Amino acid sequence: MTANRRCNCWEIKKCGREPGGINASEHGECPASIEKKLNGVHGGENAGRACWVIAGSLCGDNVQGNYVDKYENCTICDFYMKVKSEESANFTLMSSLIMKLEQ
Repeated sequence: MTANRRCNCWEIKKCGREPGGINASEHGECPASIEKKLNGVHGGENAGRACWVIAGSLCGDNVQGNYVDKYENCTICDFYMKVKSEESANFTLMSSLIMKLEQ
């Protein structure tokens, strides 16, 4: 990993649901790992650094619903806080992420 590379959620959370991951064949690929509309956001691959707006991503080993239902839990997630801290003033707000998804 290069010094400037940012880690994706599946690399930190170790869910194994990224393409080719250990749990992908049994549980399916996580939507955050394959959502191309958010590729590059916060320096991540696909939605790997914006998982909190992706329906069907994991939280506490449970598949979560839409962003409205899960956002409150996501804001206290260690990964969310890590991304927010690393990105600081460049952190992309949820409304902007949703607009990208709807394009």
